[in-house]
Amino acid sequence: MNRHLPLSQIIVAAMLLMSGPARAQDSTTIDRAKQVMDAIVKGQFEAVTEEFDAQMAAALPAQKLQEVWKTLLQQTGAFKSIIDERSQTAAGGITAVTLACQCERGVLNALVAFDVEARIAGLRFVPRPVAAAPAVSPPPGSRFSEQPVTVGTGPFALPGTLSVPTDRVVAAMVLVHGSGPHDRDGTVGPNTPLRDLAWGLANRQIAVLRYEKRTREHGAKVASIPNLTVQVAVIDDALAAVVVLKTHTALNARPVFVLGHSLGGTLAPRIARADPDIAGVVIMAGAALPFWDVARRQLVYLASLQPGSGAISVDDGLATLRRAAPESYWKDLEAYRPLDVAASLKIPVLVLQGERDYQVTTDNFAAWQEALGDRTATFKLYPTLNHLFLPGEGKSTPAEYQRAGHIPDAVIDDIATWLKARVN
Repeated sequence: MNRHLPLSQIIVAAMLLMSGPARAQDSTTIDRAKQVMDAIVKGQFEAVTEEFDAQMAAALPAQKLQEVWKTLLQQTGAFKSIIDERSQTAAGGITAVTLACQCERGVLNALVAFDVEARIAGLRFVPRPVAAAPAVSPPPGSRFSEQPVTVGTGPFALPGTLSVPTDRVVAAMVLVHGSGPHDRDGTVGPNTPLRDLAWGLANRQIAVLRYEKRTREHGAKVASIPNLTVQVAVIDDALAAVVVLKTHTALNARPVFVLGHSLGGTLAPRIARADPDIAGVVIMAGAALPFWDVARRQLVYLASLQPGSGAISVDDGLATLRRAAPESYWKDLEAYRPLDVAASLKIPVLVLQGERDYQVTTDNFAAWQEALGDRTATFKLYPTLNHLFLPGEGKSTPAEYQRAGHIPDAVIDDIATWLKARVN
C-alpha cells in the first residue's frame, strides 16, 4: 500500500506508528488478536471495546472505533483475510501483535497490544510498510565508500549506513526522515531521496549518515509505548546519530550538520537546540506553521483532486488522524514552536522548498523567511520540484511519487556549496 493515499491519506497519519519487524511469537496472544479483528470485521464494536483497558476505553469508544473502521474500508476496500501474523513483548509486559490484513486495494496492518492483565491496551490500523529493498552499491566512479554503523544502544538500536568520501572530508551530516516508517533511503515507491542526498553529498566531500527509522525497525515496540512523544519517536535517534559522527575515527572530529526532510525538517531546529555541537541545519520541506493547519490544507488539496468522489470529509479525516497516535505525541508536537526555536539558534540555517509541494506548501517557506530573515539564514525555492524534491510539471499529485526520479544535482550542489562556505 502506498504511503501517500488519496484524500486522507488519513492513514498517513498513522505513519507515525507504522509497524516494523517483530520477532518473538506467542500463539495464544495472536489468537486473541485474531478474535479482536474478527469481531471488528463483523461489526461487533461494543464487544471489542469491552476488552479495552481504561485508557483505551476513554480514547476510543465503540462509536469512534466504528467510524475509524468505516474510514479505512473506504480507502482499502473490503477486508479479505489475514496473511501474516507477528507478536512481540515489549517493556512493561505489553505484548504487541501485528496482523497483516489483505484488503481489496492493499494490505493493512492491524496492531493490537495487550497489557499484563490481557486487556487491550492499544489498537491501531496502519499501512503495511514496503519490504526493505536489497542493499545497492554506489555506482562505479563514486568518490566515497560505505560502511555499516549502529545508531543508539539497547533495545532501540538502529542499523545505519555511513558514506565516507575517499579523499577529503570537509564535514559530516545526519539525515533525518519525514513522518512514516521510513528506511534509511527514505524510500517512497521507486524513489530513494535520502540515498540521493547521501551519495550526492559524499561525492562532494561530505560524510553522510542515514539510518532506519525507529518506527520501521522497531514498529511493534514503538506501538506499545503508551505515552509516545516526538522526542522518543524521532529526536532521540537523530541525536544518537550525531554522536556517531562526532566520535567516528574516520571523520577526525569534522563539524556535524543535521539535514531534515518534511517532519525531520520541522524538527531540525529542535534537534540542534538539544546539542550545541551541531554546526548548522538544513530544512528541506519542513513545516513551519501549526501541524493541524498544514494537515487541513493538505486534505483540502487532495479532496480538490477528486471532487464528488464520495470521500470522507476533511473534518472526519482530521479526526481520524488525531486518533492515529497517542495524545502524548500530539501534545509534544503542538507544544513545539519551530519558528521560535530556529530564530533562537546561533548557527547557520539553510531552508529549501519545492514550489510544487502540496504537503508542505510555500506559505511555510515564507514563514521561515519572515522568522529568520534578520539572521544568517539562506533560502532556496525550486519552481519545478515537489515534496520529495523531484522535478515535474503542473499540479503535484500522490501518483507522481510512483514515478522514478532523482533529486537534481543543482539541489545537492546548493547544499554542498552552502555547507562548505560555513566550514572553510
